[in-house]
Amino acid sequence: MLQVSKLLPQGQGLAPVLLKRAAELVLDWDARQKSRIQATDSLGRELGIFLPRGTQLRGGDVLVAEDGSLIRVLAAPQALLRISACSSHGSPFDLTRAAYHLGNRHVPIELRPDYLQIEPDHVLAAMLRAQHLTVTEVDAPFEPQGGAYGAGHGAGHGHGHDHDHAHAHDHGHSHT
Repeated sequence: MLQVSKLLPQGQGLAPVLLKRAAELVLDWDARQKSRIQATDSLGRELGIFLPRGTQLRGGDVLVAEDGSLIRVLAAPQALLRISACSSHGSPFDLTRAAYHLGNRHVPIELRPDYLQIEPDHVLAAMLRAQHLTVTEVDAPFEPQGGAYGAGHGAGHGHGHDHDHAHAHDHGHSHT
């Protein structure tokens, strides 16, 4: 088994030609949020992936194996619910309200300009439909928003400054 313990977020610093030659590893969100997994890449190699606890893999990340080979991570299509504003009587604010309610429930959510995506949940789907939103079942890659305080790295997220100050975290409810 080939050991993998190095991650290059979004293939940072690698030439595009190297990325094209890299083996691929297609994983769903459940697997990509684990720091220790076994998987098989597109070359048929068995991989033992050991990353720092709390690391989340994103589509486009590149893993470096112990032999120096590169493995490009791809987000696998999976069953999702796509939430959009109802075209006949909805507004973009309806989508903002839905994101608020889902976030308040700590649901992993992918934020897009004109829709949201979550993993299937019939109770949440009913709540969203009651808010006059369109909820559609789709198979698509899932890239949920990363945590606000640096849990993992988010797709395309980087704002060029350090956070060396403390952050308070209180959102008005208990976790019991």
